[in-house]
Amino acid sequence: MSQHVRRETTPQTIPPGGTPAPERTDAPDGRRLGLTLGMLVLPMYVALGAPSVALPAIGRALAVPFGATAWILAAWSLTSALAMPVAGRLLVRWSPFQVLVAGVVALAAGSALAGAGPTLSVVIVGRLIGGAGAGATVIAVFAAATALPGRQRIRALGIIAAAAATASGCGTLMGGAVTTWLGWRAVLAIPVLALPLLLAAWPSRRALTRSGGGERNGSAGRLDIVGAAVLSVLAGSLITLLQAHSVGLPAPVTLVVVAAGALAAVSLWWRVRSTPDGFVPRRVIASRGFLAAGLIGGTVFAGYYGVLFRAPSLIEQATGGGPLEAGVLLVPAAACSVLAGRLVGTLTDRFAGWQVSAGLAALTVVGVLVVAIFAGPIPIVVGTALTVCGFAGAQAVLVSLAPDLVAADDRDTAQGLLNFMTALGGGIGPAAVAGLSGIVPVPVALAMLAALPLAGLVLSLTRRPSADRRPEPDATRGSPR
Repeated sequence: MSQHVRRETTPQTIPPGGTPAPERTDAPDGRRLGLTLGMLVLPMYVALGAPSVALPAIGRALAVPFGATAWILAAWSLTSALAMPVAGRLLVRWSPFQVLVAGVVALAAGSALAGAGPTLSVVIVGRLIGGAGAGATVIAVFAAATALPGRQRIRALGIIAAAAATASGCGTLMGGAVTTWLGWRAVLAIPVLALPLLLAAWPSRRALTRSGGGERNGSAGRLDIVGAAVLSVLAGSLITLLQAHSVGLPAPVTLVVVAAGALAAVSLWWRVRSTPDGFVPRRVIASRGFLAAGLIGGTVFAGYYGVLFRAPSLIEQATGGGPLEAGVLLVPAAACSVLAGRLVGTLTDRFAGWQVSAGLAALTVVGVLVVAIFAGPIPIVVGTALTVCGFAGAQAVLVSLAPDLVAADDRDTAQGLLNFMTALGGGIGPAAVAGLSGIVPVPVALAMLAALPLAGLVLSLTRRPSADRRPEPDATRGSPR
């Protein structure tokens, strides 16, 4: 890609408006590659939906409070988020297929450990490892998809987003069935199935190798360990504090976590300023619309995963049934992801990115409030379906937008950081609901959760993230320190 990028004077839609560049005739077909990549993400997103149904059984089996089981979801989201920027930097040296293999191996190993864990602590360690593998796998998948030209890219991303949302939503059905017939340990081990799926995708490895990576001279250099460490501490502190009350964290430990988080925040600010080409490159986060896009995605993901954490237990309480019944009732909600994935391409052809993201955030707000306000299984399913649409659509739109917000050399780094922010939101949602539920009634906790996607809606309307200005590849570039 050229080292000089023409600046537009008006906001663009997604894909960028104006006269489109001719698509490469040798590029992989977006639909075919999207199906291959969508198949690979299925076990990862099942690992988010399926355990949500099994949490009551896990709490009873391990003799821990239900609020503490939120760590099973939050731990996965946390390390998944943290692994994404790391994987983005690894793509400077490795092909997407190499990162994919490493991610799938960690995903399977961690999930096997979680399924065999005798205590909640061991289960959480396994989920931390599995989540890291999932994060690396997601970045490899998106690196291959976003390298496609024009409409092929949004087509592939729409298929991947539909697969992700369907898996996470239908994961409740699978989780309910597996919990009922095989037990909760089998539910946590489901992502091990990623290994045979990787073998099934082996014939497409050339497309994965050829599609990803982008330009290799951008954020190259050694990995900024200090930057990665302070970002990890900051994210972990935030998740821990949100659940401090629900897990009965002692006051002295809470104060230590607060101090660690504050120190990490200051250190991260200093690191960004002093190391322009570090783990969080200043030029990337300073790109117009980039932080807004990440925050919007994070708030939408928080709303979706917060509802996904509570919806199965609320359905069980309303119907008096078990995990299988809850999973069956949530299937229609999961099916909405397919519709959202198909519509997102049409919407982004007609509307600007900020308009689409605003609509998706609004859907998520309404969905969270429906679950919070109305009792009974039908409102819960309807509300969950709305948040599923927001999740599936936002993932496709914002991931497609990320490469156009930054210089070509920074594409993989930007993709990792954007996915970090969205996945971190996925960890914040369940943690916030679990923490608040120990202080206020569950409906109030869910209503308070709606403030997050509402903030995303406001950001969409005020900051309007669009690919209308992109920095020059060499602008503000520093040297790794």
